[in-house]
Amino acid sequence: MAGGMSAECPEPGPGGPQGQSPGPGRQCPPPIPPAPWSLPPWRAYVAAAVLCYINLLNYMNWFIIAGVLLDVQEVFQISDSHAGLLQTVFIGCLLLSAPVFGYLGDRYSRKTTMSFGILLWSGAGLSSSFISHRYSWLFFLSRGVVGTGSASYATIAPTVLGDLFVRDERTRVLAVFYIFIPVGSGLGYVLGSAVTTLTGNWRWALRIMPCLEAMALILLILLVPDPPRGATETQGEGAAGGSRSSWCEDVRYLGKNWSFVWSTLGVTAMAFVTGALGFWAPKFLLEARVVHGLQPPCFQEPCSNPDSLIFGSLTIITGVIGVILGAEAARRYKKVIPRAEPLICASSLLATAPCLYLALFLAPTTLLASYVFLGLGELLLSCNWAVVADILLSVVVPRCRGTAEALQITVGHILGDAGSPYLTGLISSVLRARRPDSYLQRFLSLQQSFLCCAFVIALGGGCFLLTALYLERDEARAWQPGTGTPDSKDVDSNDPERQGLLSGAAASTEEP
Repeated sequence: MAGGMSAECPEPGPGGPQGQSPGPGRQCPPPIPPAPWSLPPWRAYVAAAVLCYINLLNYMNWFIIAGVLLDVQEVFQISDSHAGLLQTVFIGCLLLSAPVFGYLGDRYSRKTTMSFGILLWSGAGLSSSFISHRYSWLFFLSRGVVGTGSASYATIAPTVLGDLFVRDERTRVLAVFYIFIPVGSGLGYVLGSAVTTLTGNWRWALRIMPCLEAMALILLILLVPDPPRGATETQGEGAAGGSRSSWCEDVRYLGKNWSFVWSTLGVTAMAFVTGALGFWAPKFLLEARVVHGLQPPCFQEPCSNPDSLIFGSLTIITGVIGVILGAEAARRYKKVIPRAEPLICASSLLATAPCLYLALFLAPTTLLASYVFLGLGELLLSCNWAVVADILLSVVVPRCRGTAEALQITVGHILGDAGSPYLTGLISSVLRARRPDSYLQRFLSLQQSFLCCAFVIALGGGCFLLTALYLERDEARAWQPGTGTPDSKDVDSNDPERQGLLSGAAASTEEP
């Protein structure tokens, strides 16, 4: 055979068939591919339901403190700027640990890693409910540990779903999974506020969560499989194995994937706004209610804040509707417009900016209109959660998806919601220091500190417009056969000359 393409089989030993040797020049039979991994559809949907339930608890933990923020401030005697630091510590620890969990999730058991994260965040949450008011620093530290545990799940769970479902089915399942971001966030406000009202002690909200999380851990161990990476796709990376690229090679590959880069910056803008609004909106609405004379000021705990319940309910309703609308629009229109997904994200973010501005501007005048525009802004933001996850899974090869999720989380939180709650509280404190000490001025200071959110979310829309320019190219590269390792020299699907050369080379190797 020309070009040394053939190889002789080794001599079989005594255990060979009938003890005979095949003789020189005999060609090796083609290697038998490993059996494809499969799972009954009902098992896949049960696993998805468990992962959705854990995602609900995960995001309840993110915002349960925001639902009782006034009480926490009264107990630990912390100002607005330091209260914002609570969420910054949580997100900061999450983003620092996300790359570690992404590395582990691409190489080791994803199920074990997620189980460890659940144990970590539930234990830290329960412990924090017993911290004395004299040790406020320990309460901050516990929130950081909760963020570390949360990073393991937020990084790995979407990649498991990506290996259980594919194409339209994946889009639908991701939509359901990401519905639980706003639902969990809203229930976090509701649980914190409701438990405080019923028991008169906000700490009981942190003691109820571990019971729900223990059930989640049992369900994860019993019902969720750990599929091979890329098991449901035609690339065969997960099923067929192949050489394992290093973490640095994965990062270099992702840095050259412009769809991933620009969509990550778009997610960062979303995280900045949702972080600031999610942490401060209940207090902002409460102070607006005081300014309108609908409620007296609160000077000692427990502080009755009906806006935590209202804002939580609004977040749940708009989140469910928004995620379903966004995912369904993407599923329908990407069959007609290949770039539909980033265009949907860009349109929704550009429309969110004026809604947020009007919600802030109208709050001193009419609280009802402020709620309407705030709800509309949350609806538009929620349209993107499932869509951006689908973009990542479609443009990144399976064996890099854990690292890609980790990097997107890290960048999104470093430049987004890790600093936005603290920055908003800091600007509010600076503005208040220069003004007379009155409830009206406190409200106006917080209102004006929110204005930067409208500009940041518009920048996010621009990032998704840039994502649309590269989406088709990066999708073609990610789905090419043989794109198993990020640094492999794959043929560009849009380069007919190189495809022709490859076809000719393949034909020449088949000639005798």
